[in-house]
Amino acid sequence: MDAEHASVDPLRMTSAPSQTNSGLELFALTPSGPRALTVAATTGTMHDAMDPLPDGVYSALRTFRGNRFLELEAHLERTQQSMHVLAWKKTLDRKALRAALNAIVGRNTKDVRVRFDVLPEPFELQGVRADVFVGVSPHTELPQAWLKDGVRVDYARNLSRTQPRVKTTKWVKDRRPFPIGTQEQLDQLLVDPEGRILEFTSANIAFVRGDELLSAGDGVLDGITQRVLARLASQIGLKPRHVRLPENELATVDEAILSSSVRGPVPVVKIEALTIGSGRPGPKTKELVTAYYACADREARMSR
Repeated sequence: MDAEHASVDPLRMTSAPSQTNSGLELFALTPSGPRALTVAATTGTMHDAMDPLPDGVYSALRTFRGNRFLELEAHLERTQQSMHVLAWKKTLDRKALRAALNAIVGRNTKDVRVRFDVLPEPFELQGVRADVFVGVSPHTELPQAWLKDGVRVDYARNLSRTQPRVKTTKWVKDRRPFPIGTQEQLDQLLVDPEGRILEFTSANIAFVRGDELLSAGDGVLDGITQRVLARLASQIGLKPRHVRLPENELATVDEAILSSSVRGPVPVVKIEALTIGSGRPGPKTKELVTAYYACADREARMSR
């Protein structure tokens, strides 16, 4: 949305939302507010619904208590930084986007997942021209067994990000051939040419070793949930440190944690055939998970 666009009434939308059987919704942000678009009943996921859009930058997160976001401003700032790195000659109208998000989810009583795409130029979809689009779908919590028993992950050794600090919608398509989303294969790890751990295809990773919380720091997306966990680490006796951990040192770590703004923190107990620590979620991971959801309950705010 261009900076000169007027702000919108947070309780008003230009038309009633068109909702599929799966609960997917898609909106174009116009000067008069978010305009609901049609989503085919056969559309599988939110990413599928937004595939027709040109390449741009995006962010994805969930709500808490129905209509509250955790660290929304950090998501907006990271989006603006992505636009800057790509040398776009425009700025993100944060006020208008916040108001539009409130219009879309402000009356929700159930949690949802939200993805907003920002395009370099306006694009016409279903007769509506806009440069910001928002997708919404019901949020489903991860099965408790995944948090209780942990998850397994694999490697995507032939996949790499050319601009890891920029969250592009093209990356959503590039990573699609690599399966994710089950307890036995929740995500895929990326490594650098020297065999050091970077991040997942759709999340960050951190390791507990002794009293340290280790994460790559550079060459990866600036993860917002990862940042929250680093802030909470001192509460449970951990010191955050940035280091690209060599793959051959994975046997030395005590615990591993996947983190994303949609899935939150998730204990990783196996990387390919390698068992992490005891093979069960460790005590520091459990404390971080508890601290994270307490933080979300305490700090999540409505978009205004």
